[in-house]
Amino acid sequence: MKKLLSYSIVLFVLTIVLLLIIPLPAAFVDVAIILNMSLSMMILIITMTIRDALEFSIFPSLLLITTLFRLGINVSTTRNILTNSGSSGQIIKAFGDFILQGNVVVGIIIYMIIVLMQFIVITKGAERVSEVAARFTLDAMPGKQMAIDADLNSGLIDEQQAKMRREKIQREADFYGSMDGATKIVKGDSVMSLITTAINLIGGSIIGIIQSGDTIGNVLSTYSIATVGDGLVGQIPSLLISVATGMIVTRAVSEGSLNDDISKQFMAQPVAIMISGIVIAVLAVIPGMPVVSLLIVSVFLVAGGYFLARRLREEPALAAAGALAGGGTLRSFSGAPETEMGDMPSEQEQPAPVSEEEYFKDVNNVYNLLSVEAIEMEFGYSLIPLVDESVGGRLINRIIIFRRQYAQDMGFVIPSIRLRDSSGLNTNQYCIKIKGEEVAKGEILTDYFLALEPENPEKEIDGIETIEPAYGIPSRWIRPEDRELAEIYGYTVIDPLSVLVTHLSEVIKQHVHELITRQEVIHLIENTKKTSPELIDEAFPNFISYSLFQKILTSLLKENVPIKDLETIIESVLETISDTGLPIKDVDGLIENIRTALKRTITRMYCEDGSMKVITLDSELERTMVGCLSKNDRGYYLALSPDILQSLINQITVQLKKFNSIAQSPVILTSQVMRVHFYRLIDQFYPNVRVLSFNEISNNVQIQSIGSLTLEQPSRKGA
Repeated sequence: MKKLLSYSIVLFVLTIVLLLIIPLPAAFVDVAIILNMSLSMMILIITMTIRDALEFSIFPSLLLITTLFRLGINVSTTRNILTNSGSSGQIIKAFGDFILQGNVVVGIIIYMIIVLMQFIVITKGAERVSEVAARFTLDAMPGKQMAIDADLNSGLIDEQQAKMRREKIQREADFYGSMDGATKIVKGDSVMSLITTAINLIGGSIIGIIQSGDTIGNVLSTYSIATVGDGLVGQIPSLLISVATGMIVTRAVSEGSLNDDISKQFMAQPVAIMISGIVIAVLAVIPGMPVVSLLIVSVFLVAGGYFLARRLREEPALAAAGALAGGGTLRSFSGAPETEMGDMPSEQEQPAPVSEEEYFKDVNNVYNLLSVEAIEMEFGYSLIPLVDESVGGRLINRIIIFRRQYAQDMGFVIPSIRLRDSSGLNTNQYCIKIKGEEVAKGEILTDYFLALEPENPEKEIDGIETIEPAYGIPSRWIRPEDRELAEIYGYTVIDPLSVLVTHLSEVIKQHVHELITRQEVIHLIENTKKTSPELIDEAFPNFISYSLFQKILTSLLKENVPIKDLETIIESVLETISDTGLPIKDVDGLIENIRTALKRTITRMYCEDGSMKVITLDSELERTMVGCLSKNDRGYYLALSPDILQSLINQITVQLKKFNSIAQSPVILTSQVMRVHFYRLIDQFYPNVRVLSFNEISNNVQIQSIGSLTLEQPSRKGA
């Protein structure tokens, strides 16, 4: 039974095909017509109540099935009309009698108006909207992918959520692409309806006159009733499906169901409602107009708009009263040692203020001036509402989310971030400091949204030109009311708080290797000891010193290699020591062995769907670089000639552009011998490019080379 139910749709489609071949009695045709109308109404109601078009992603396929069902019914009714002297069931006769009302011409005109309205207005409009939605959805995919990567990097979402959002973007592109083709089915259905109507009326009349021998008037009356009735029972479901098609492709910027959106957005415009009521009242002065009806509608609109306006005025006052009751006041952040944890003291707990001279009489307070915060963030006055929780600021929560996500991904806990207000910054500026020194600066317009420009925007949006601070993307600050228009044009729109958090997270990732202290190393080791006490007791401090382990972790974090699997890292160090003995002289070789042991982790970071796109070095270039290795007191380093170095930099600049259209980070693949030396060579020019060796890639990954770096001799270059 369950298997039969799972194939119910297949059986239904096969039954529809049979409708095209097997003649059906009029009673069965009536049942099929009722089922068709019910199904069409259900589809229309679903499209009006869903919040997202993807909630009804089967719509394109369902559109094809319902159209085929309707055509099958059309064929059956046409066969019955032509073979049964215009009789094809009670529903068709009832519709024909009700519409015609004894007047054939009026009935046919009404039917034609319904058909043409559907064909010219609804179907054509839905077709155009589908084309535009499909094109804009495809054009916006790179920007949406970039926004997902930004949220993932800032810790707002995890890998699973990012994967789900990427899948949703792909499903949206597939859905709107399918809808673009599905609207052609609706258009064809309208054309076919006109054709079958003409066949029923003309063919039926000819058959009736020739075969029945009845008068022309009776024949035309009989077949016109059947034709109009048949056309209407087919056109009403078709009209409902066409309206549903238009509904579902125009839900791009909807945040709720159609009923909720219309209610909220109309109720938010009381002035427009009152003005409409006044204009309706003015129409009453025109002679011959129904004054009573106009005044009733006018009073209803003006009164409704007035009550809505009063309600909108009362809501902010209630919200302000609630905030005042909660004791929300704006505080300075400079006195809170760890503001992002939300532990600012209440006003009752704050000590009585003392003068600056009295405070620094205590020598211990002077020592407090010598401390350097690991991470600091200073804000101009206008940005304080983004931070202060008492007025709804959510920066602290976002930092907590980022810290948690980074710890899960990389195995390192970001230290406390000191948040301060600063009179030395402009009102919209902020700066980020690492160990007391400024490393990044930006400007945020809190009343605007940041729109990231796509490569080929459909149109330019009005706004204040700027550069996105985290990735250096050309952008514009746009007004909130232009947000939907910008998304239609292909821009990726980001709120001010997300811009701030993304910049902070990227700066921390770039400088995280500077934040790992000896104390943090000991803390990580003690945490690992809870699960592997024997391993830790064996390794520290007899074989591995804390300073060496700090150097190892710093090198791994600098190249964005997670240190979460400390057990594997420690075991790899012990294995190297057992092979080479103490003391360890080749630290670079030790780190390369650790990276090889972590190859599954490294591969996962840069692998997409089982393949990794890379830039490779040709064999001649690698041999030349090996020959250019020189040794000093600190070990080997790569000493290339200025011409070769300049050629490499130019080639890398060109090759990196190929990664702009894909979500993966840029990767250059080298041999294990050259990896660390090549990384140190290009790190100063391209800090975000990852250099991997073949030993660091899992065997089950397909390597796809999208470019190659070659050796260009100076003479060849000059030629």
